[in-house]
Amino acid sequence: MQIQQFVDQNSFSPELVARALRTTKTEVADTLGLTRDALSRADRARGQKTQMRLREMIEILNRVEPELGSVIAAYAWYRSEPLPGFGGLTAQNLVQQGDAAQVHACLDALMAGGYA
Repeated sequence: MQIQQFVDQNSFSPELVARALRTTKTEVADTLGLTRDALSRADRARGQKTQMRLREMIEILNRVEPELGSVIAAYAWYRSEPLPGFGGLTAQNLVQQGDAAQVHACLDALMAGGYA
């Protein structure tokens, strides 16, 4: 998955993300812990918080897609697979809490052959 495929007019496009994930902007907003308006209104969709959450999710999906075989499988993993060492929290939960760096650290450990 190429990150550039989600960019339109120099920002991440909620429409392009939703289309690639075969879902709706409303579901993507929920996944990111944002309101529906955050992805529906152009001014809010280009806002710093919205763009940051979209970028964090896309970066994580991009890292796990090769292991899982598709962006759809990566999205399912992101939303539902508890990460080891985080008390049942998923990548989605950590990104919503502003802890995307923790997801990357966990992935680094797992991909190095260790346990997170």
